[in-house]
Amino acid sequence: MADVQPVHPQAGKQGIANRMMRAASLNVDLYEEVEADETATSQAAMVVAIVAIASAIGNINAGVGGIIGGLLAAFIGWLVWSGVTYLIGDKLLGGTATWGELLRTLGFAQSPGVLYALGIIPVLGGVIRFAVAIWILIAGIIAIRQALDFSTGKAIAAALLGWLALVVVGVGTFLLTGARLPT
Repeated sequence: MADVQPVHPQAGKQGIANRMMRAASLNVDLYEEVEADETATSQAAMVVAIVAIASAIGNINAGVGGIIGGLLAAFIGWLVWSGVTYLIGDKLLGGTATWGELLRTLGFAQSPGVLYALGIIPVLGGVIRFAVAIWILIAGIIAIRQALDFSTGKAIAAALLGWLALVVVGVGTFLLTGARLPT
């Protein structure tokens, strides 16, 4: 008689920690996986939340306004970056993706942002935040390329234009909450 293993309800689904590590390691297959997994949108939102909390820890010196601004900027920025990238990539550059696919891939592309918590380290904090932001941008380019199914050059163009919109939203949110920008 064959040994029958019980089927777990989560069989076939990857845990969020595993997916975040694969996303941070710039694993192309991960971005294809979450693009196709319509149930991964909530995981992508959780990644954004985890990164927002890490960023709040790293930016604790900005005060309550900075923490609240950072949390708001994380979610608004995710939606804006995904939306602008969708419009640019799909409508202008001829990519083939939905906004949901970009939400999922760009949500996971923020995985390196857990290191924003290290921004609390005096003197090195700013350097760490800058390096993590570049890492996220690179992950975002891979995410966009995989979601929109087009060249790296087009992905870079879409990512940079979308990222500029994200920066504007982030700075605007910090300014509206009266917080100091991270140094």
